[in-house]
Amino acid sequence: MTSRSLASFLTENLEALKANGLYNTIQSLEGPNGPVITIDGRELVNLSSNNYLGLANDDRLKQAAIRATEQYGAGSGAVRTINGTLQLHVELEEKLAKFKGTEAVLSYQSGFNCNMAAISAVMGPQDAILSDELNHASIIDGCRLSRAKVIRYSHSDMEDLRNKAKEARASGQYEKIMVITDGVFSMDGDIAKLPEIVDIAEQFDLITYVDDAHGSGVLGGGAGTVKHFGLSHKIDFQIGTLSKAVGVVGGYVAGSRELIDWLKVRSRPFLFSTALPPGAVAACIAAIDILHSSQELQSKLWDNARYLQEGLKKLGFSVGATETPITPCMIGDEAATQTFSQRLYEEGVYAKAIVFPTVPKGTGRVRNMPTAIHTRDMLDQALDAYERIGRELGLIH
Repeated sequence: MTSRSLASFLTENLEALKANGLYNTIQSLEGPNGPVITIDGRELVNLSSNNYLGLANDDRLKQAAIRATEQYGAGSGAVRTINGTLQLHVELEEKLAKFKGTEAVLSYQSGFNCNMAAISAVMGPQDAILSDELNHASIIDGCRLSRAKVIRYSHSDMEDLRNKAKEARASGQYEKIMVITDGVFSMDGDIAKLPEIVDIAEQFDLITYVDDAHGSGVLGGGAGTVKHFGLSHKIDFQIGTLSKAVGVVGGYVAGSRELIDWLKVRSRPFLFSTALPPGAVAACIAAIDILHSSQELQSKLWDNARYLQEGLKKLGFSVGATETPITPCMIGDEAATQTFSQRLYEEGVYAKAIVFPTVPKGTGRVRNMPTAIHTRDMLDQALDAYERIGRELGLIH
């Protein structure tokens, strides 16, 4: 039986979220997460998936997963440090290291786990972390877990970063100082100023850490934001995901061999969580092979992104500061954003509202994620819906 205090807390706060347009309804799909999805028997153009390259439904990945499951079983059976490390894990990590241009890689069960693992394995109460104010929630939680002093700098403001790095170094309080940033910021689609960050890091002896979840498979020929800027030899930690452009599940840390050796003995999610299942690992290997051998899917992704973004701007919508396929349609008011998303759903387009606390209050947006496997007809259907609903709600004229 739920305690009275818990019941009161839950009822009061859930009602408040609903009243303020901040309650998110979770819907289940009745098929694969592709460019068109089925919910409650209705087909909708899907603009809310992170399946950038369409690899989640690629036959090559599915067949690789089936073969590995038949050979190795459904699960890995143990943590990596006991006997959960399969030859498949080693193969994936070697391929990722070659792809990223680093000495070594360590894979984890999710990108979130990577940030919980890697930050706290290196940083501690005697250290400081300079963190972009718009960094992902997993970075924020990883910083908290480390118990290091967290110093936030204004989003992509290099003068602020430089001043705070100078102050932290001059204070003499900290043994190590890290600067940490997303490579691509997931809510706005802008790219971190990595060349300037590296310059500042070299001046003040900062450890460099880039979470490249939304850059992996998208920028730098697929190798990510760090490769995009030609800085593979300058970044200490590269965090990647296997669940977005790669299309499966998991995450990884890429860096020096010594760093990876340290994470193997000191990062808690690696030490205390069962290893990724063989089917998922084999599918990831197949995806990396595809990314390494061809740029076709990336080209299609960028073509579709440009088409959708130009279409929205021509209609009179703002797509913010995006420099990537992430396409926010800026609305502002939380309730209006939720209404817009619901009307899109009614018109056959699935594009979720993103509101506080995921983004600051008053900056609600409908985030669109075009992929390599959307057709122009699908994107035109979405743009038609945006035009009708935008005029209906008085957001465009």
